[in-house]
Formats: sequence, C-alpha cells, structure tokens
Amino acid sequence: MPSKFTHSKRIVEGAAGNMGTGVNADQVMEMGARMISILELSGSPIGVILLGSNETASPNAEMLKRHRYCQALMKARHGQDVLLDKDEISCPAAAAAFGFRPLPEGLKSGKGLVGFGIVSDESVGNKMFADMPRLEPGQVHQLRLFPLDRAGDLPDVVVVEDEVEKLMWIVLSYLHALGGKRVQSSTAVLQATCVDSTIIPYLESRLNFGYGCYGCRDATDIGANETVLGFPGPLLPSIVKHLEFLANRAIPTSRSKRAWRALESKGSE
Repeated sequence: MPSKFTHSKRIVEGAAGNMGTGVNADQVMEMGARMISILELSGSPIGVILLGSNETASPNAEMLKRHRYCQALMKARHGQDVLLDKDEISCPAAAAAFGFRPLPEGLKSGKGLVGFGIVSDESVGNKMFADMPRLEPGQVHQLRLFPLDRAGDLPDVVVVEDEVEKLMWIVLSYLHALGGKRVQSSTAVLQATCVDSTIIPYLESRLNFGYGCYGCRDATDIGANETVLGFPGPLLPSIVKHLEFLANRAIPTSRSKRAWRALESKGSE
C-alpha cells in the first residue's frame, strides 16, 4: 500500500498547505524546540524519514549496528542522528513491518507470543500478526531517525515518547487541526513504536497512539508512566501552532490543579 507522503520532499508541500507558507529546516528545528519547551518534554520529538532506494541519507547520521527500531527511537530522543537498515535492524517483527524481511514462522504462527507469555492461545497471536499493517517489501531502503530540534530535516513522521499528560496536548492539537473531529486510534499492544507510531501515521496520513508494548518497554528506557504516539510530518506546523495557543491558558491552568486544590482545601475545613 503506497504512502501518501513517500519522502521528505513531499513534506514541504504538505506543511505549506497547513501553514500557508513554506517550511525550511530552521523552522523545523524551531518547532521541535517549541514542542519541548511548551510540553516540558524530557527528550526531543523524533523525526523519522523512510528512505527509498534512490534516496541518500544525511552524512551526519550514524549507522546503528544490531539495534531494534524502538532502540533507534530512544537514541534519537536523546539527541543522536541515526540510521537503521534491513541488515542491522535486530527485531524480526519490526523488520517485517518495514518490509525488510519476512516475518519468522514462529511469530507468524503465534507460537512466539505464547512463548513470551503474551498470549495463551496461538490463534490469537497469529491473528495479531496477520492484521498488523506493514510496508511492501522494497518500499523502504533505510530509516533515518533524528532529534527534531537539532537536525532540522523535514520528516515523514514525527514520533514523540513521553508522559501521557504531555502527549494528550498533542492529540488535542491534532484534533483542533481536524476541526474538532474525534481522534481514532489503532493498536494491538504489540509493535507500538514501529507500527502504531510510525507505519500507521505514514500509510494512513493520521495521528496514532497507544500504550506502548511488551517489546519497547523491555528494550528501551521508556518509563512506566510514558507512552508513544506518531503523526505525519506535514501536520507538524498545525500541531505546534495550536500548542502555542494551548500554552497561553489551558496547559498552565490544567497543570496548576486549581480545582483539585480547592476541593482539598474545602475538605480540610
């Protein structure tokens, strides 16, 4: 299934449609920095570019050796500009999701999830993987992941990992960009970073979120109170614009817990 936005050059067109003006690399970095400041993120929003075979990665990006996709996201969240390809991606489920390698039979059958203690019925595990969105083989050659506030290139997808309350404001800003339409999400509580937060936003041109998964919680430093979401890069200007609006009143008011404090004060009288 082809993506609506196949490489970063298309992002300029999409962002311009949202903002009414072009978006350059400096503005992308500024928007990444504003997200960190407004939401008080503990790391950077992550830009993800899915490179085709005819595209060249940034010379500043470091090729990772034997890393999972969720681990590459972790490194980008903490400031590194990294690459991952079919030879070095170590998670077989993520490798299949990006079209790099076929899904191993042990996972495809559901036996692997029984072995991990995730499901008790092989047929459930089989169904979970059968319904998993994936890219076509050969559609993507490499994955580049970078801190949005530092690298400044135009991403296909923006992924954010942090506390749930902080991500809530991003979802609200996305909802505003949709004109108030309710936000739908899809997850199998597996492949939360590769499928839920990257491939679904890429293929379906929409924000998606979940609660994380067994794999990324085991393999990265994501906290128990943190989760992950992703949205198409073209929506970055619209989302940041409304975050600026929310920062004027809604975010500080909500975080002040004024109504709760008033209730507590009344209860102590």
